[in-house]
Amino acid sequence: MPKSALRPQGDFPPAGLGRRLAAVLYDGFLCIALMIVVGFIYKLIQMAIYGEAQLRQWADAGALDHDPLLSTVLLLSLFGFFAKFWTHGGQTLGMQVWGIRVQNADGTAITLWQALLRFLIAILSWLALGLGFLWALVDKRNRTWHDLYSDSVVVRLPKHAHRNGKA
Repeated sequence: MPKSALRPQGDFPPAGLGRRLAAVLYDGFLCIALMIVVGFIYKLIQMAIYGEAQLRQWADAGALDHDPLLSTVLLLSLFGFFAKFWTHGGQTLGMQVWGIRVQNADGTAITLWQALLRFLIAILSWLALGLGFLWALVDKRNRTWHDLYSDSVVVRLPKHAHRNGKA
């Protein structure tokens, strides 16, 4: 499968940690909204299958407190969100606002495999108290753990490119 070149093309500087974290915060709000919607739909489907009375009984007994299927659905939904944006255009909505993009070193879009690696290692980075993100402060090219493991880079786009929607 041929790699798709992202626009604009060019030799862009690496994105700094501040911009990256601002995009993460912005995307975090979107992810919360996504999880609320997915959780609501999940509960509606459960209600249609089992009925409201049965769900209420299970909830009162605490049987729904740690639902592994819901956790899996939410995790897959979050991955789908990031994978779609990263592999098609290189930018989540937060990244668009802050003028940064994830890409391969040659300026092409990352693959689904790279997106999966980025997603999983970013989770580990947060679980390690943000050390994977803070790694950008010691790396000469501002790379985080998920950049390194997925063999991708996050670059800062020129202001005119992302402001006019050409990124």
